[in-house]
Amino acid sequence: QLHSVESGGGLVQPGGSLRLSCAASGFTLNSYSIGWFRQAPGKEREGVSCISSSGGSTNYADSVKGRFTISREKAKNMVYLQMNSLKPEDTAIYYCARLRPFRRCGLSPGDFESWGQGTQVTVSS
Repeated sequence: QLHSVESGGGLVQPGGSLRLSCAASGFTLNSYSIGWFRQAPGKEREGVSCISSSGGSTNYADSVKGRFTISREKAKNMVYLQMNSLKPEDTAIYYCARLRPFRRCGLSPGDFESWGQGTQVTVSS
């Protein structure tokens, strides 16, 4: 079965940092644009960032611009989300997914597929 595998979540204090990792099961991550999303309790899933298959193009939600950085490491077939200056409102389950064919590397969850189980990020003192 084709799905993504997220890791790296945890509990961090406000102002702290975490790096999330995204791997693939059943497909080659390097061949796809990859997006990060998050879902807080009682809220809809929202797009956080997207990176093109080449790594040359990225996209961020306004709420995380300047704080989060998406990157990919081709040699390891991995995509990362570096999260700095974390805020309590960043608390959510974070997911990665691959972009469906012929879709733009944006922030709409409906344009993505092969979701993982997610990794919990909690920002609290």
